[in-house]
This record gives sequence, C-alpha cells and structure tokens, in this order.
Amino acid sequence: MEPLSHVDLLNQAAESWGIQPHYYDIWGNRHETSAETKRAILEALGVPAGDRESLARAIQDRKRREWTRILPPCAVLSAHLRPRSVPLQIPESAASQFASFEIVDERGFRMRSRVDLRSLPTTDEQDIDSVRYLRKLAPVPEVLGLGYHQVHCFVEGLTPASMRLILTPDRAWLPEDLRTAGVAVSLFGVRSERNWGFGDFRDLRDLVDWSSAEVGAGLLGLNPLHAIHNRQPYNTSPYLPNCVFFRNFLYLDVEAIEDFQLGARARRLWERPETQQSLAALRASELVQYEEVAAWKLRFLKLAFGRFLREEWRQGSPRAKTLKEFIRREGDLLERFATHAALDEWIHRRNPEIWIWPDWPAPYQNPDSPETRSFRDKHWRSVLFYQYLQWQIDLQLERVQQYARQRGLSLGLYHDLALATDRCGADLWAYRDFFVSGCRVGSPPDDFAPKGQDWAFPPPASERHYENGYRLFAETIRNNARHGGALRIDHVMRFFRLYWIPDGRDATAGAYVRDRWEDLLRILALESVRNRFVVVGEDLGTVEPDVREALARFGILSYRLFYFERTSDGGFVPHHAYPEQALISSTTHDLPTFAGFWAGEDLEARRRAGLFPDEATYWRQRDQRQHDKQRMLDVLFELGLLPPSFPKSARDVPELTGELHNAVIGFLALSPSRILLINQEDLTKEIAQQNLPGTTWQYPNWRRKMRFSIEQLRTEPLAHDFAVMLRHWLERSGRR
Repeated sequence: MEPLSHVDLLNQAAESWGIQPHYYDIWGNRHETSAETKRAILEALGVPAGDRESLARAIQDRKRREWTRILPPCAVLSAHLRPRSVPLQIPESAASQFASFEIVDERGFRMRSRVDLRSLPTTDEQDIDSVRYLRKLAPVPEVLGLGYHQVHCFVEGLTPASMRLILTPDRAWLPEDLRTAGVAVSLFGVRSERNWGFGDFRDLRDLVDWSSAEVGAGLLGLNPLHAIHNRQPYNTSPYLPNCVFFRNFLYLDVEAIEDFQLGARARRLWERPETQQSLAALRASELVQYEEVAAWKLRFLKLAFGRFLREEWRQGSPRAKTLKEFIRREGDLLERFATHAALDEWIHRRNPEIWIWPDWPAPYQNPDSPETRSFRDKHWRSVLFYQYLQWQIDLQLERVQQYARQRGLSLGLYHDLALATDRCGADLWAYRDFFVSGCRVGSPPDDFAPKGQDWAFPPPASERHYENGYRLFAETIRNNARHGGALRIDHVMRFFRLYWIPDGRDATAGAYVRDRWEDLLRILALESVRNRFVVVGEDLGTVEPDVREALARFGILSYRLFYFERTSDGGFVPHHAYPEQALISSTTHDLPTFAGFWAGEDLEARRRAGLFPDEATYWRQRDQRQHDKQRMLDVLFELGLLPPSFPKSARDVPELTGELHNAVIGFLALSPSRILLINQEDLTKEIAQQNLPGTTWQYPNWRRKMRFSIEQLRTEPLAHDFAVMLRHWLERSGRR
C-alpha cells in the first residue's frame, strides 16, 4: 500500500482532531475548509502539520496514547443504561490475566472487584509498535448511582490506570407543569434612591418584591454576574468576564455587610457629607460609572474586611469558621482567582502602566511559580480579602434566592453563563492549558455581520478538559447556577462546535471545530438535576438541525426570539407555532429593543458609530426594516391581537404605541413555550439597546440605566400600567 500523501494525512488529522471539512452558512451556501486553515488550527492544537512525516508521527502518537493506556481518562454514561461498561485496552499477551478494580464515589466509599479478562468481550483490535492491543468492555456495577466516581484498574505487568466515571441522568431538570414568565434586568443598570450608582443585591431583593406583587412573575432574569475588570470602555461587558467562576463585587450591598455595620471607621467615612455627595452624584449619573463605583466600594469593603480580620478572623469566631469552610469548599479555583486579584492590584500600584497579566514580570505570569507562591504567602491578607468578597457575594445572593422563593417566584433567579472569557483575565492566567492559543472564536458571515465576527477570545482545549475529567466544566456550571432556579447557556452551540479563526486571518477564513457534545450535555443534566435548575440553551445564529434535536432530547429549553422566527417568505411565525420546550422573548442585549426596532434607533446608532460600509447599505436596511414592521403588523392583525381600528400600514405607525406594545406582549405570552421572558427595556418601552456589537468607545455599552428607578416602578402611573398589562397577559395565558 502506498503511503498517504500530505493532503490525505492533513484531512485525516483534521477529522481526528474535530475540524469540520465544510459548513453551511445561513443562506445555505457550502464553505469548504481550506488546507491552510486546517494546518493552522492543527498547529494551534500542538499538532505539527507542516510536513508529511511530522503529521504522520502525530497521528500515530495520538493512536498510541489511546491504545496503550488501560483506561481512557474519562467516561460519561447514562445512569439508566443497562448493562453499563467502560472500554479497557490491554496487550493481547495480557488477555488471560485478571484485572482488579477499585471504584471510589464522592463520599469516599470504596468498591472493589476482580474480573477475568478472558470473560470480557473484545470490540476492537489495533497493532501499535508491533504489539497487538485488544479493546474489551469492562462492566460497571449497577449499584453505582448518579455522580462523579474515580475508577482505578490494576493488571499485573501493566502500568496502573485511573479514570473519572461520570454517571448522569438522561434529561435536565424540567418540571412537567412549568409554564411561567418573568422580567429580565441588567442589574448593573438598576436605579434606586439608595444604591451607589450601580444595581446591587438589595436592589435585586426589591425587584423580587416588585416582580411578585406587581407582575406575578415566576422568575427574575439577570445578566451574567461574572467578575469583570470594571474598566471603561473595554472591560465592562458581562459577556467577556475576567473570571467565569466568580462574581463581580460591585453587586454587593456594602451597607448590609455585618463588618460595615459594626466597623467604626467605615461608619465615620460613610457619614461624611463629601461621601454622601459623591455617591449621590454616581446615582444621578446618566450612565454607570464603573471605575468610580469600584473605587468607592473597594474603599469601604477594605475597611469592613479590616474589622473582620481584627475582630473575627484572629479570634476564630463562628463567622471566621464559616469563611474558612467557604474557602475550603471553593478550593483551588478561589485561591487562584484571589491570588490573581491581589497580584493585579499590587503590580498595578507599583507600576500604573501595567494593566494586564501578560505584561506582568515573567515569574508572576505563572500561577505555580515559586515567586507567585511566595507572593501568596507574604500577602495572604490581600488574597484573603478577595476570598472574603466572594464569600459575601455568595451569602447575599443566597439570601435573595431564598427570599424570591418565599415571595412565590417558582424558579426565583434566572442566571446567565457567558460563552467567553477575557484572554487577559484571571481564568487564562490560572488555567492557560485549558485554552488554545493561536486561534480566536467567532462566527462566519451572516445577515447581521456580512464579514463574519471575531470575538477575540481563545477557544477551549477540548482534549485537556477530557483528560481532566471535565472538572473545570462542571465547576463552571455549578458555580453559575448556584442560588438560582434557571441557567441560560450563552451560545449553547459551543457544546457541539465552535467557529475557530486562526491568528493572522479574518473571520471569513475560519472553520468549525467539534467538541464532545454528549459528554458536556450529560454533565449539564447531572448538575441540573442535582441542583434543581432549568437549563435554557441560547441557540441563535447558525444552528445545525441535529443540535436542537439533541437539546430537546436532554430537556434543555430552546431560546426563541420574536425577531428571528420567520416563515419561508420572510413573514413572522404565529405564536401558536412556537415550540413548547422553549423560552420565548422579544429581544436580547445585543439586539434593538422593540421600541428601538420600530423607530429604527438601532440603525441610527450603527450609522453614528460608522458600522455601515456605505450609505447604500444603511438605506437598504432602512427599507428592509419597513418591510419587517409591516410583516409584524400583518401577523398581529391575523391573530386578532390588534383592534380593527388600528392603522393597517406600518408607515402610519411612527412609534411603539400602547396598542402595539400590548399586542406584542400578548403575542409572546400566548405562545405554548414554557417560559416567557420580557426584557425590562421592552416592558418599559425604552428605545436604546444595552450593547451595540462591533463597538467599544463609539457606544456606551453595558452602561445604560433603567428608565424608571425601583421606587418609580411602584409609584409612577406609566410604570404601573406596564406592570398591569404584563400581569393581565400572564393571568390570561396561565403563566405563574
């Protein structure tokens, strides 16, 4: 047999490492993945693909690693599967021996067994380095239940092996009678008469009261609460976090912290007229002032922590023990995050020109270096301070979720997990080998972005997560769903594939790279069932049909938007045709509000920001918008949601009138979809969207405040009317 050519090997390697040979765009056009793109992605994955010989060795090395290890690193199986088994690879010469197994569950319970390898069925064979290896199926004890188990295997003469065995349910938690609704808020933009110019957990509690009493909601939706850098204008997006495992301290209600209340120094500073004047100015500011709010909160939080350190930590008080238990439970994740935060502060104070860890002195760029360990030991108080902040966040958020359930919100808080993580953030610093350098994640060209999108963050290293038994992935889900009844997964297609763009190329030269989607969905289902939260998968954009089928099979709700659900001729799908297993909404943070859509404000904002390539494109989209508005009116009339007296032509409706607003809310509420989520901006008819994709300084992204303060939601007649309207539709549609 002739040896394979370099091109053939390149295609073989691409398939082996999950690089798709082609994809179809939203217009149905097929795009072939070029050899150059395949080579670049393979090189980013650490596969030498420049010449035939190196590539052939890499393929053989991969096969060798797979077959010469007794057990794979990880196996994710259905807990309901009978019989259950895991693959076992052994040299043919060892096939007559016995294998000893020890399984350790999460409680530390140990189970031992011994198996005659001759009795196990052989499913495959492979010659590696002139040795014949057999793949057999080793049984998994039926008594093992849901959860994470460690399996150890010993065969005489062979290197012992261990694997993580994860047994999962077949579906995420989804109550059969779930039919509910709620309002989604950008918590950072919530206005109140008492906050510090940034919505906090006390505001969230007050919003729970409003949602329960005025709206009759079953959940309250939140933006991602991830820790971010809080620096304007580049580091304020909750969807590009500094850390996905922990949350932003700006959401803390500082005044509710016991150490603030008991600390004399903090109280004296608080009572100064200049302090109150500064906080009043932040409250009155039209836009959120991240850096100023962060400076004030850090000042008071450090005073509160100083009191805790003196009066609680050194005395070993019950509260100190609670913090120690929190630190123990969060483990390495929290220690690394807090170390990064302390280092970031210390280095920037010494050199104000340094803002990101890639610019730190080289020894501190490594979280495991002797210098970093020495810093952590010497500056333990600074590290402990950032651990203390996460403890306080956890306590306050837990209380709000408990309160929401007490107030009758069936799900309580609805959290959001971002797709991205900042390439200059704490997660990349702490867990660099779980990300691929040399590529960025983005999306191929579509109507929204004709040149594609480059999101500028690195893709996950799927193989590393698999080798690690998906520990970081499970922690990501667990930490973000904690203290909530629902979790939205931003860009849920990530579990199946991501669009990788090699460095030095634009978004048109990328390719899709597949992941182990069933493993990931099963772990998601396990965490969902254990912690009783509903999962919503944001499946917008270029979505393969198989993706939605798999999500439905695992009990994950689809995410459907009024704007995007169209018939083949461009009309709008009637509400009764929406899927039951879905969340339905009118818009997202990245899209125009309904009032903004009707007025064309999003087009004007993009024009002001210079996002249109030419004036002709702007006018073409203005014309298309008029057609879309007419189609909206048509479907609302067809369904009887607008009165006969309402203007039939969209040109005669220059703004979002009360009748049109009511009709759209009714359209969404009457759908069969399990959850209705109305963005606060759409409920209160705000015209500006929260984020304008493709901009940074050109638009005040993630800084817009609510039209009404929390107090005004209760007292302003117009705000009251909006709540009454929504409540009417929730009652009429049987949502609670």
